[in-house]
Amino acid sequence: MADSDKPDDLEPVERLDGADGNDRLAMASGTKGEKPPKLKRHIFLKIDSWLDSTLWNAGYDLVETWEEITIFFRRFRVRGLKKLGFEIAGEAMTLGTAGMVVLLALAQPAFEETKKDWRNHDNFAVTFLDRYGNTIGHRGIIHENSVPVDELPDHLVKAVLATEDRRFFEHFGIDFFGLARAMSENAKAGEVVQGGSTLTQQLAKNLFLTNERSIERKIKEAFLALWLEANLSKQEILSLYLDRAYMGGGTFGAAAASQFYFGKNITEVTLAEAAMLAGLFKAPAKYAPHVNLPAARARANDVLTNMVQSGLMTEGQVVAARRNPASVIDRDEKDAPDFFLDWAFEEVQRIAARFKDHTLVVRTTIDLGLQQAAEEAVASSLREYGESYNVKQGALVMIENGGAVRAMVGGRDYGESQFNRATRALRQPGSSFKVYTFALAMENGYTPETVVVDAPVAWGNWSPQNYGRSFSGRVTMETALAKSINTIPVRLAKEKFGIDAIIQTTKAMGVETPIKKDVTIPLGTSEVTVMDQATAYAVLPAGGNASRRHGIAQIMNYAGDVLYDFDRDAPPPERILSEQAARSMNQMMSKIPYIGTARRAAVDGILTAGKTGTTQAYRDAWFVGYTGNYTAAVWFGNDDYTSTNNMTGGSLPAMTFKKLMDYAHQGIDIKPIIGVDQPMPEKVAKPEVADAANPDALPPMVRPRSLSSQSTRLIRDLAARLKAADALMAPTGTAQVVREPDTTGSTKR
Repeated sequence: MADSDKPDDLEPVERLDGADGNDRLAMASGTKGEKPPKLKRHIFLKIDSWLDSTLWNAGYDLVETWEEITIFFRRFRVRGLKKLGFEIAGEAMTLGTAGMVVLLALAQPAFEETKKDWRNHDNFAVTFLDRYGNTIGHRGIIHENSVPVDELPDHLVKAVLATEDRRFFEHFGIDFFGLARAMSENAKAGEVVQGGSTLTQQLAKNLFLTNERSIERKIKEAFLALWLEANLSKQEILSLYLDRAYMGGGTFGAAAASQFYFGKNITEVTLAEAAMLAGLFKAPAKYAPHVNLPAARARANDVLTNMVQSGLMTEGQVVAARRNPASVIDRDEKDAPDFFLDWAFEEVQRIAARFKDHTLVVRTTIDLGLQQAAEEAVASSLREYGESYNVKQGALVMIENGGAVRAMVGGRDYGESQFNRATRALRQPGSSFKVYTFALAMENGYTPETVVVDAPVAWGNWSPQNYGRSFSGRVTMETALAKSINTIPVRLAKEKFGIDAIIQTTKAMGVETPIKKDVTIPLGTSEVTVMDQATAYAVLPAGGNASRRHGIAQIMNYAGDVLYDFDRDAPPPERILSEQAARSMNQMMSKIPYIGTARRAAVDGILTAGKTGTTQAYRDAWFVGYTGNYTAAVWFGNDDYTSTNNMTGGSLPAMTFKKLMDYAHQGIDIKPIIGVDQPMPEKVAKPEVADAANPDALPPMVRPRSLSSQSTRLIRDLAARLKAADALMAPTGTAQVVREPDTTGSTKR
């Protein structure tokens, strides 16, 4: 046989084991020490054969196994109605599994709230003072320690349960029967007359959440109610509820309310008094007996009726309480700055967490005169124009230039809703957000006289329009800001700086709310708080330095030791904008109240600067402005995000700002705005308003007379000398209680 007719792999395979054979193979292939190609192909064929057989056997075994499983389950095959039942059960299990996954996803945000130290949230006992040292309120464990439920009067517990949650000891946190009953009663009445929330749900809201009306909050509330029921006993839940609920008059908890209204311990209240206390949970401001005793007694009578209807008492047992309703001790109707105190209490807990002593006296920065003026400015604006503008809520924060928060209004009525719209509500700022883009431009070499082009601009699929649907062509930066042109900040963001740089500038100026990264943010689509806006704008009158916004001046223990002093312990202000950029911004901002969109904000005889903001569909209206003395942010809108009646930032917010600033600048030294050389206006012409002829319009607020500037400076100098003398005479290591000097040029009489 010729060599070419021999099998390719026969000869080499037979000679693999012998050394001579290997040598011959090497000689035959022409190389020594290498395997011939024929041998490599043989190995690959064996691997391929092994894979084929293994996969085939595995597939065969799988088919056999599946057949055996199928034969086994055929024993359970059902027909007819049983099959329908099994199909329904199977679908229910599938949907139930999917539902559990969805519920778990929804529950995660709620359970994050439980990671806080909620049990010790109120282990602080804080007495708050205003800037002058007057007591203005308390927070935490103040009036009375918690009283165990077993020691409370039986009729008090029954009154609360009959009114707030009759099935409290039967449900597991959510009462579906009670919810159905409430929906039925509300449908019959045509309005909301009963609530469907259980006592546990209300406690969850008080412990972990806010009073904001939103679907997200209700979902969290439901899950947290289940969590509370799983981790606490019914007695613990009831005790916490009675200790933490707001009861009007600045009091929290039934024990504190008993002392405030009746001057007695909670264990001593009568049935009539217990009914009056139980009636406060629904609307403490509306039914507070020291404010409206007839309404409180009528509400207490409803509570007695609830006790009879629920079977907890008979009519004979409550008839004496009906005939002899409770009376309250005389109290001066003194409004506490509750929104401010809630925020200040959070600040105290943050600062004083490292202190061993939690029974504290805290001197705040609030000025009760300015606070009352701020509350009246917001309330009177809503009374006069709320109906015509279809607006129901407002919020305001006022900061003295230097950082001290002098006034805060978190809503129309604290008793009606304790949700602080000044520090917690997130609202779109509209055009008032443009200031951050313009500040970034000034920081990068632009000036008020720099010419920019107002022309159509597109960013992806988005093309912003100006308010009048027209374009002005070449304009200066000053004109662009004064007229609130939309295309200019968008063009700057797109072509010059980018979104990230604007976000960084916003955060640096003091906005603490996370800003969404979106191309529309130059026009104010990312939500912020009123406090954010006031803090950030206060950088401008500070010449570009951080505003150092704060509400706590000093924290002391009851021995008088100063544990914290803002002037001593707070870091020095950082420079946020260059001095030139701040001057340029002040020059532009000071034109807006006179030639721009905020003419109703110009303060009589005082140079004013600021910016308006109005969101889409007129949902939110803003004015944030400042003088050389104060910065204030004002917002008006609705909690349910419904549109107002064409309200802009230049209308009600600007007018409210002017009301407050007119009052605040009476009798004090007027400071100039840094970088603005123009003379102060003698008198600002009042713009015409739709309701100018309203005979019910309130007269301007008048600030009480105060000491002259020279007298104030003399007293401050004397106080500084006395302080220095006390420091020299005090023993080493003894801290002194320092009275905060007045920095506004006036003192409270």
